[in-house]
Amino acid sequence: MKAAQLLSCIPEIDTFKHYGKVKRVIGLLIESQGPDSSVGDVCFIHVDNKKTNKTILAEVAGFRDGNVILMPYTNIQDISPGSLVEATGRPMQIKAGLALLGKAIDSLGNPLDLTPLPSGLKSIPIDRTPPNPLKRPPIREPIELGVRAIDSLLTVGMGQRIGIFAGSGVGKSTLLGMIARNTNADLNVIALIGERGREVKEFIEHNLGPEGLKKSIVVVATSDQPALMRIKGAYTATAIAEYFRDRGLNVMFMMDSVTRVAMAQREVGLATGEPPATKGYTPSVFAMLPKLLERTGTNEFGTITGIYTVLVDGDDMNEPIADTVRGILDGHFVLDRDLANKGQYPAINILKSVSRLMGQLADEAHKKAAGKIRDQLSTYLNSEDLINIGAYKPGASKEIDEAIERYPKIISFIKQSTEQKWSIEESIQALIKLAETGDWV
Repeated sequence: MKAAQLLSCIPEIDTFKHYGKVKRVIGLLIESQGPDSSVGDVCFIHVDNKKTNKTILAEVAGFRDGNVILMPYTNIQDISPGSLVEATGRPMQIKAGLALLGKAIDSLGNPLDLTPLPSGLKSIPIDRTPPNPLKRPPIREPIELGVRAIDSLLTVGMGQRIGIFAGSGVGKSTLLGMIARNTNADLNVIALIGERGREVKEFIEHNLGPEGLKKSIVVVATSDQPALMRIKGAYTATAIAEYFRDRGLNVMFMMDSVTRVAMAQREVGLATGEPPATKGYTPSVFAMLPKLLERTGTNEFGTITGIYTVLVDGDDMNEPIADTVRGILDGHFVLDRDLANKGQYPAINILKSVSRLMGQLADEAHKKAAGKIRDQLSTYLNSEDLINIGAYKPGASKEIDEAIERYPKIISFIKQSTEQKWSIEESIQALIKLAETGDWV
């Protein structure tokens, strides 16, 4: 930086430090008298007592009766009345760059393996506004996910945002790991929000594997961490993906799960006095979701293809978070527990899933083949009960006869082991062959 630029920065430097004192702690909230700060600013709470001498990070969540309301990023066990609160005067920032590839970091950008951050990283704010809608280029190019059923029957575009809707234990994490290994995106940014601590290493070593980890950055906020850390984990991962998109890269962004981000926001909202609305979720949850999800997608530099898992309570696809997220995203894949119980993997219910952009990404032959397979699958499933009890007589309907004959081949086409990788061209050609001949092998 030139001397003239350095001199011009001097008037902007705040040479005073602003302090306050903790008055009380109520649940998740810390109330302090001062310091001068704004909503979203980061503060340091200095704990200095006989037991410990440490600094706790907190964020300004609001104001009440002239006092500052803070929410901590970490455990507040040692805070006492009179603990010093220092204002930084700026919101949370993390460091991003290519040197983070292959690393797992927490919501504050610190490596989980406790190694120092690599050099050459750039500081970025974690909270940004979504791109201007008029500066978003249309999505014209499909992205390869390496999953045969998705690439052929539910084609996804580069910069599209998709939700994977499923109950617990139906294969969301396994499918995410498979996509991360097989996609032709430049790199992956994966946010594991609200996961069990055991599952983090398991996902990295087994689902993602060394091949997937080499081109991935994993942001982790486990379920035992404070609500604010879980929310900021989602924001941090999104900011890292935006950093690479702004440098012209095509990023594969995954979040598991957006439901747990919403639950964390509900905790914060209830703690700050918001009234519960739909099924206990506060209004701020439904205001936060579009702001977060709209940050991915395309801009004038690059793309972020977003895949968000939605954990549906009791397999209810119409619960409030699932319904809201489905209305924001550009398509949804439904994982069906009944299909998983039958041993179909991935357990994607093709008839309940949709990619809203497939119509403008696929050519006529591809769309015709996909439509025919959907029709045959629907015809068989609508008549399945009659077929199973022997009430249907062969020859009564040409369409049902053809659906019965082709159904086993359609299911074998949808099934795919986690080790298999198919290019999007191979998947589409196999689909067209299946539609024309009844066999895809």
